[in-house]
Amino acid sequence: MVSLKIRAIALFASRAAAFLSATETSSQYVLQNDDLLMAVSKSNGQVVQLHLGNEDLLSSPTGSTGRGPYLDCSCIPSGFWTPGGTAKYKLLKGTDSTGTPWGGVVMSDTYASTNQTLEQYWFLREGETGLHMFSRVAYYNSRTPFLRGLGELRTLFRPSTPLWTHLSSSDGNWAPFPSSDANRRAITVQDATTYLGNATSDAYVQQYSDYFTKYAFSEVWRDHDVHGQYSDGSTSSDGNTYGAWLVLNTRESYYGGPLHSDLVVDGIVYNYIVSGHHGAPTPNMTHGFDRTFGPQYYHFNKGGPDTTLAELRTDAAQYANPEWNSEFYDSIAQYVPNYAPSSERTTFKATIGLPEGAKRPIAVLSENKQDFQLNVFDHSSLQYWADVDPETGVVEIPRVKEGVYRLTVYADEIFGWFIQDDVEISTSGESYQFRWEPESAGTEIWRIGIPDKSAGEYKHGYAPDTSKPLQPEQYRAYWAKYDFPTDFPDGVIFKVGESKEAEDFNYIHWSVFPGPANFYRAQPYYENVNNWTVQFSLTPDQLADAKTATLTVELAGVKTANGNDKWASLPKEKYSSVPYTVAANGRDIETWVIPSYRSGSCGVRSSVVCQNFGKKFEFSTDLLKEGTNELILSLPFNATDTETALLPGTIYLQYDALRFELS
Repeated sequence: MVSLKIRAIALFASRAAAFLSATETSSQYVLQNDDLLMAVSKSNGQVVQLHLGNEDLLSSPTGSTGRGPYLDCSCIPSGFWTPGGTAKYKLLKGTDSTGTPWGGVVMSDTYASTNQTLEQYWFLREGETGLHMFSRVAYYNSRTPFLRGLGELRTLFRPSTPLWTHLSSSDGNWAPFPSSDANRRAITVQDATTYLGNATSDAYVQQYSDYFTKYAFSEVWRDHDVHGQYSDGSTSSDGNTYGAWLVLNTRESYYGGPLHSDLVVDGIVYNYIVSGHHGAPTPNMTHGFDRTFGPQYYHFNKGGPDTTLAELRTDAAQYANPEWNSEFYDSIAQYVPNYAPSSERTTFKATIGLPEGAKRPIAVLSENKQDFQLNVFDHSSLQYWADVDPETGVVEIPRVKEGVYRLTVYADEIFGWFIQDDVEISTSGESYQFRWEPESAGTEIWRIGIPDKSAGEYKHGYAPDTSKPLQPEQYRAYWAKYDFPTDFPDGVIFKVGESKEAEDFNYIHWSVFPGPANFYRAQPYYENVNNWTVQFSLTPDQLADAKTATLTVELAGVKTANGNDKWASLPKEKYSSVPYTVAANGRDIETWVIPSYRSGSCGVRSSVVCQNFGKKFEFSTDLLKEGTNELILSLPFNATDTETALLPGTIYLQYDALRFELS
C-alpha cells in the first residue's frame, strides 16, 4: 500500500482533471500526463527529457549520460550498438479497456549490413508516474543464418544530474554514492573494482565498504522485485525526496530462471534483459530470431523531505506483480509483436507432494526438456515461477502463456530437483498433481552446508560485514579482502561434527589463491590451497553390511578457463573443462571433468549463486575404515587461464552442499 505521504506528493492527487498527451515536434516525440513528461529524441532514439513535476530527473545529455531509459546491445559483429541513429518511429495513443488514456512511442532501427532490428517501446498511462517498456530483437538473414550470440541487451536510465544520492539493489543492500573526491582518489584493483579506502571521510567508505564494484549491487532473480536510485532531498530543487526504480512486474522473457543473477544499479538503473554475467546463458542470433522482451516498468516517485529510501522503494515494489495492469497490456498487445494477451494465458495450478523437511520450495515453468538455467535454445521460450506452500504443496502461477513446459521444483534442505517434462498448459484451467520423491543413495551419514543452491552459508558468504554500519553481506565485497592463507594457514580441513561451515569452509575453493588483481598479494599463493580435506568418523554399525559409499557434491558455481563465455571453444586453454578429483583415505575414487558450459565468473564478481549442478561419486566401502576417514577434494594445482582484463586468472568453484551416504 502506498503511504499517504508519498501518494499526496508523488501523484499530485489533488488535481481536479487528469490528462495525457502524445505529441510530435520537429525533434522529439513527447508523452506527458499530469505528473510525468518524457521526450524521445528523433536523432538518437533515446529519452533525453524526463521530468517528475518540476524536477529534472536526467539533466542535459553529456556524453553517454543525461539520457534514458534507452536501449543498447552487444549484438553486431563488431560488438556494441546503440540503435536510434537511423531509426523510424511511431507515435501511438489510445484508451485501454479500463477507460484510461495512454500514449506510446516506438523506435525501430535496423543495422543495415546484417539486417538485424532493435525496437524499443515506451508507454505512459494517465495517472501513473512510470514508463512501461518492451524491447524487441529481430534477425532475418538467410545468407548468414548464424550471426553471433546476443551477448547483452539492456535498457539504461543514465542520468547526469547530481540529484541522486543513494543506490539500492534490494531491501537490505543500499548505500550512498561515493563522492567525486572518493572517485578521484580511487585505485583500480580489478576490472570494474576500485579501492576507495583512502577517502576516509566519504559516506560510502564510512557506511558501506572500502571498495566499490558494481557487482556488489547484483541480485538473484528469484525474489527480486525492484531496484533503483534515491535522492535524499539535499540535492533536489525543492528539498523533497525522489526515486527512480526498475520494477520487475514480469520475468517471463528473461533467461536463466530464478537462479539467474545480474548487476542492477551503479549510478545507472539497469534492466539487464540479456547478459552473460555470472555465467548466465545467452541465445544465438540465428535467421528467424524474433523475440520481444517485457514488459518491465520504470517507476519514478516523489516524497516529502523526510520520506525514506525504504518508503519510496516500497511504493515502487507494489507494482511488481504480473497481474498488475493486465487490462492495459491486453489493450496494447496489437502494437507489440509476440506479446500474448490474456486470452492466451491461464493460471497454472498444481499440488506437489513435497519431501519431508522441504523449506522454501519453488516451482519453475520453463523451456521444455532443458535445464531452466540454460533455457536459451527455443527462441519463443518463456519462464515463470512461484513459491510452493510448504504445508499443502499448493502452487499457483498466474498469467502463464499456453504451451508445453518443463516443471522443475526445488527446495532448501533437499538435495536434487523434481523435474517433469511435457507439461501441457492450456486455457482450459486444468489442475495438476505431482509427487517429488527425494533422491537417496542409502543412509545419510553426514552433510556439509545447506542444499539451497548457494554458497552463502560458508565463510565470507551471507555473514554481514560488521566493520561497516550498513553491514553488507561479505560476499558482495572485493574477494581479495579475505586473504585465504590468513584464514586457512593449513588449508581447509573440515572435521564433520566439530567444524562449522561459517568458519571452517571457505565460500570459494581456489586452485591457486590469485596474485593478479589482488590488491594485497602481488604473488600467487599455492600451499594448501587446491586440496581440501574432509575428516569424519565411522562406527562398526555404520559400516556393517554397507557395500557402497556415495559422496554427492552439489556446486553453486564454477569458473573454468571459459569464464562467462560458456559456449566458446578455446583450444589453447588447458582448463576450459576442469578435472575435479575425489580421493578416499589416499586412494583416488574418480575424476569428474566439469564441462565448460557450466562456467561463470562468480565469486570474484561478488556472487554466491551461479550455475547449479552436481555429481555423485560412488565407491566401494573397502576404501573406508572404522574410526577416522579422510576425503580429499582436489582441483588441479595452479590451474589458471588467460585473462584479457584485470581479473584473477585462476580456476575455482563454489559449493552448494555435500552429502555422504552408505548403502
